[in-house]
Amino acid sequence: METIKLREEYIKLGQALKAAGMVGSGVDAKFVIEDGLVQVNGQVEYQRGKKLRAGDVVTFDGNTIKIEE
Repeated sequence: METIKLREEYIKLGQALKAAGMVGSGVDAKFVIEDGLVQVNGQVEYQRGKKLRAGDVVTFDGNTIKIEE
């Protein structure tokens, strides 16, 4: 499980995927999110700009990211 520490109040979903190294670029993040391949807190998420806050868990391609303060 990858963890991302917040520097601000939130991080956007596309940025989190890129920061964790799960996608190579923002464009790649856009496509995997639009294709319904990413889950936030167990629910499929289609918004690349979804704001993630401390405690949120993102799952993609068998990998997990936990957002922490």
